[in-house]
Amino acid sequence: MPFSPAPPLPDFLARDLPAERFAYTLENGLDAGRTLHFLDAGPRDGRPVLLLHGNPTWSYLWRNVIAALPEFRTIAPDLLGLGFSSRLPRLGDHTVERHGAAISELALALDLRDLLLVGQDWGGPIVAQVGLALGERATALLLANTAVVFKDPPRGSRFHRFARLPIVSDLAFRGLGFPQNRLWSVQGDRDSIRGETARAYTWPLRGWKDRIAPLALARLVPNDEHHPSLPALRRGADWARTFSGPKALIWGDRDPILGRALARHERELNPAFTVRTEAGHFLQEEVPQEIAAAIRRLATLAPR
Repeated sequence: MPFSPAPPLPDFLARDLPAERFAYTLENGLDAGRTLHFLDAGPRDGRPVLLLHGNPTWSYLWRNVIAALPEFRTIAPDLLGLGFSSRLPRLGDHTVERHGAAISELALALDLRDLLLVGQDWGGPIVAQVGLALGERATALLLANTAVVFKDPPRGSRFHRFARLPIVSDLAFRGLGFPQNRLWSVQGDRDSIRGETARAYTWPLRGWKDRIAPLALARLVPNDEHHPSLPALRRGADWARTFSGPKALIWGDRDPILGRALARHERELNPAFTVRTEAGHFLQEEVPQEIAAAIRRLATLAPR
């Protein structure tokens, strides 16, 4: 069977996750045989919500949002290479298409319908790939501090330019655990990721071989017209623009990475509503109740 129990967690993590945990073994494509770790909370007949994280976090990011949505079925997977999902051995294994295909296969294996898609950071572009694959199963879209639609021509930030520096970026990302050991620095409230919370984000990626994904995903951000991720990203952006279900945005204005991207997404996606907060990049750690309220509001606009 493709579903199995998830691997055990250290006590400090296990007591902080308000959901059952499972592993799904992929059966199709280039990643057949690899496993996706995911949280699955709430009633199995509840309205399903797919919560997708980005770089360099994992499903732990959504724990407080999940706790605030007990009436929904909330599914939060770990992207391949992050959290407790299987590692991809090479930088080039990380592509928009492969991440989208893996999450789409999980959603189909769970037979999710009337699905609300929610994505933050890289979770936004990847959840757009899921929307493309699922068709009418996807009924609403909520985006949070992400870049589903992007500048043309694309330009990487200083962070992404640093990730392309030979040797130095490998030492920083894979040797020193950057940026997961600096998540507090992009928060509105820097104390929101400290102590055991900060430890939870670094725990799954504790060695050189585990830290390929943060560097690969940083390099996956396009910086010119010839970047290999652009065709898939453009397909996802076109899907988001033309998606017929209700769309909404929730943003952290104090996000130094993608805070300014809100205006572009409002202009191009024509959302039903926008929620602005004083949070930083990982707004799930600062305003989980506001995210939960946005999901509830969005669900009313796309009744089952």
